[in-house]
Amino acid sequence: MKAFIRWVDRFCARNPRFGIAGLMRILVIGNAAIWLLSMMDRTGTVIYYLALYPQMILQGQLWRLVTFVFVPASSGFLTLIFLYFYYFIGTTMEREWGQAKFSLYFFSGMLFTVIFAFIVYFAGGRTLSPYSVAEYIYLSMFFTFATYYPDVQVLLFFFIPVKVKWLAFVDAAFFLISVFRLSFPDSMLPIVAVLNYLLFCGDILFAGLSPARFRQRSRTINFHTQAARVRREQQSAPYRFKCAVCGRTDTEHPELEFRYCSRCAGYHCFCQEHINNHIHFNE
Repeated sequence: MKAFIRWVDRFCARNPRFGIAGLMRILVIGNAAIWLLSMMDRTGTVIYYLALYPQMILQGQLWRLVTFVFVPASSGFLTLIFLYFYYFIGTTMEREWGQAKFSLYFFSGMLFTVIFAFIVYFAGGRTLSPYSVAEYIYLSMFFTFATYYPDVQVLLFFFIPVKVKWLAFVDAAFFLISVFRLSFPDSMLPIVAVLNYLLFCGDILFAGLSPARFRQRSRTINFHTQAARVRREQQSAPYRFKCAVCGRTDTEHPELEFRYCSRCAGYHCFCQEHINNHIHFNE
């Protein structure tokens, strides 16, 4: 898992423009547009031509591999509130991770769902509900947001302040209930979505739950001591600064600026591309 994250960080460092800029904005606008069309289309024709039906994809309707993420979970007014919330957490994570990593995260969630849909189809000829197939991809983003910003407060129902970490437990309970409430194969969609979350955030989650992490929370790191240690190491190194993500140094890339992150445990240096786009060190 950590090896995968390191590979992702290196890939994103070398390809910062990979993916789609403003991906979450496009997804939310697309969902809102389909929501409006579905309100006027009582026959369900619009949803039918966008849904993830493997048998239709095999007949050449390849657009379904992408358009299924634009099908909203319901046609009620509550959908607009969910879309606003998706936009908030999605754009926040895009700023945290950068365009490339956020795009990889969402694309991998789509890929897992498509693979599962084809497995279900080939195994028993079944198809997933078009209204549920993308819902858990979006809902799993909230786990990612809560992992990075557990103490951020949001206004539940626009007036009740609640920390994100408590809402994450509610979201987890909804996922668990869905596994037992939904009929197969839709009941497996929450598990597929969680697998994508664990792939990208499992190292942070398990590190935060480890006994060593709890012991570390009560230990104060002496920043000056750590700085002195780093300076001693730098005296024998052929460079002064080295990015902890991509490994680039000020000797090899004098055009880059390097900074130290105050949110990381310890004393870690990052280049200008990763100072605001990295997983914070826990120890």
